[in-house]
Amino acid sequence: MQEDLRKLAMTIVSYSLEIKEGENVLITTNSKKTSPLIKELIPEITAKKAGISIKIIDIEFDTYIKELANEKIIENMANEKKYEVDHFDAFINIRYIDNDYEQKNITKDVKRKIATQTEEYDDIRINQRKWVLLNYPSHLDAYKAKMKNEEYFQYAMDVMNVDYKKMYEGIKPLEELMKNTDKVRIVSPNTDITFSIKGIPVVPCCGKSNIPDGEIFTAPIRESVNGKITYNTPSPYQGTVFQQVSLTFQDGKIIECHSMQEEEKLKEIFDTDEGARYIGEFSLGLNPKILDPMGDILYDEKIIGSIHFTPGRCYDDADNGNHSAIHWDLVLIQREEYGGGELYFDDVLIRKNGLFVLKELEHLNYNLK
Repeated sequence: MQEDLRKLAMTIVSYSLEIKEGENVLITTNSKKTSPLIKELIPEITAKKAGISIKIIDIEFDTYIKELANEKIIENMANEKKYEVDHFDAFINIRYIDNDYEQKNITKDVKRKIATQTEEYDDIRINQRKWVLLNYPSHLDAYKAKMKNEEYFQYAMDVMNVDYKKMYEGIKPLEELMKNTDKVRIVSPNTDITFSIKGIPVVPCCGKSNIPDGEIFTAPIRESVNGKITYNTPSPYQGTVFQQVSLTFQDGKIIECHSMQEEEKLKEIFDTDEGARYIGEFSLGLNPKILDPMGDILYDEKIIGSIHFTPGRCYDDADNGNHSAIHWDLVLIQREEYGGGELYFDDVLIRKNGLFVLKELEHLNYNLK
């Protein structure tokens, strides 16, 4: 275990963040159970002659404060985020998830006010600072993955410690293809949607921000999205787990939304602001070791043979002009065992049932058959 954690710490500090002498690093966590990894990160960071601070957030206290939040409390939250982006060059956020529903009773009004007040500083942190987000393996994660605790811990280490440099080299042909693509069409059960990505930058993601990683993203031209998409993985968001989310688009805008339950909360999310009803990201999942959903978006969005199509804020790296306080990665797996599906670029079949069909992309199928 210690060797896996040491390898992960080295990857985060030297490869993902490329920490330099004199920089300041903030590690944020919500549990002391993540301390084995933090204890490996500290010597790696100090060896670079960089500064380090550690912030531990008690999730129960944080939830209680937000449940009772007034204008002054929300102002303090915004000021705290401003301080962090003003004083730190790099951020490592290590989450330990033991209850997806902990914050479900925070009111929609408070969520909206927090998101609005902190949006500016979240944007700076995401787009102008170096950052890494990862989940330390928890017993709940093991339960959701249907694994024994020890088995899941090793799985998580294997998934997070893939060879990201090799992955980056392998993604390059797909990057070039996407850069030269105009029209995209996605077809799956209860899904037929089209949009254009012409002129929008394409960004391979290979261990620089999210861990585990393995995706390539761009964004649709904001008003070009038309059709319907139905996501087939569970998705926790803002204290609620949604199942079978289905969205219908007209000229880029979500005009209809449904899920198996909690439809009112679903509508609340898309009513956060104008940009919440438009798409900010289109991405293909490419991590060869992540095959099945577990209700954890950090893993599920990297599932090989999947796409995610994200309502809300775009990234500066692939800017389509959509701004929002939300960014919700919703995942559709197109492998045959999940219902299958096709992906077309400019009316050419690129991927069928999760497998790339073009010879120059076949290596990205890895161990899939």
